[in-house]
Formats: sequence, C-alpha cells, structure tokens
Amino acid sequence: RLAATLQRRHVHYGWVVVGVTFLTMLVTAGALGAGGVLIVPLEKEFGWSTAEISTAIALRILLYGLLGPFAAAFLNRFGLRPVVVVALVMIGGGYLLSLFMGELWQLIVLRGVVVGVGSGLTALVLGATVATRWFTHRRGLVVGMMTASSATGQLVFLPILASLTEAFGWRAALLFITATLVIVIAAVLLLMRDR
Repeated sequence: RLAATLQRRHVHYGWVVVGVTFLTMLVTAGALGAGGVLIVPLEKEFGWSTAEISTAIALRILLYGLLGPFAAAFLNRFGLRPVVVVALVMIGGGYLLSLFMGELWQLIVLRGVVVGVGSGLTALVLGATVATRWFTHRRGLVVGMMTASSATGQLVFLPILASLTEAFGWRAALLFITATLVIVIAAVLLLMRDR
C-alpha cells in the first residue's frame, strides 16, 4: 500500500528502506555504545573490576568484527528483514536479560556473546547491502548516510543513556535501549523489503 502511494508520487521505495536501515543502524550504534556508560555503575553495584567488565565489551567487539563477512552471506541467503530482526532481537534480548544478571559470567554471555553475535549480523554490511540492492545513481549518498548513522547513534544516545543512568540507575538505561530496539523491530517488520 505504501509502495503504491509512493510510486504514484514518483518516490522510490528504496528511500523508505534507507530510512529504516538508517534508524536500525542509529539505534544499534547507540545500544552498542552503552557499554562504556555502564562500566562505573556495574563496578559500584557488583564490585566487578573495569577489566572484568571490559572483557564483555571486548568480546562483543571481537564477535562484531568476526561475523561481519558472514553477515553479508546471511543477508544474501535469508534476506534483509529476517536477518535484521534476528540481530535486533538478540541485541534487545541480551540487554533485557542483563537486567536480571548478578554474576560476571552472565554479563560476558549476555553482553559479550549474545549482543556481539547480534551486532555482528548487521555490522557495516547492512548499509552497503541496502545501497547496492536499491540504488545505482545515488549509491554513494546512501552509503554516506549509513556511515553517518553509526556516529550519530552514539552522539544521540550516549548523553541520554548517561543521564538516565545518573538519574534512575543503569537498569533504566537498559530499558530505554530495549524499548527503542522494539520500535525499530516493528519498523523493520512493517517497512523493510529485500529489493
């Protein structure tokens, strides 16, 4: 229905997919940047050292990088929507379950492995895949927009997460991240198309 309306107005549906992808990358970048904001509150509450907490962050970054090449294969094999939804559910689930953690190994599994695999499924190849599938003439513009979304996500989300953590505690920040991920999942399910 939306595609037909846009077509009548001579608007390429690819711009809708770009918007959803931009939103996805913006929110996931903000969510992934939360680790740094939450180090001190986790140290205070659980008594874990910075090095121990950083193990989860390092593992997430490692998995993000290692899964990047496979993410492109998954996107091509299974399609944009299923892979992106699985990635967002993993990231959101990892953060949501972190609300109930009490042991260091739970932090490492949830925020290192689960969030790491989820973030690796989209990595930077999502934006390039959308640009390649939907655009020829404006591909460079689209890739530039996708690149900007990651930096913008951290710029927008980190001050919000820091404020929430300071005012209401680290769990409030995780709830905010999870809520935004649910909104993005809904947008992906409604609007994301492969080609």
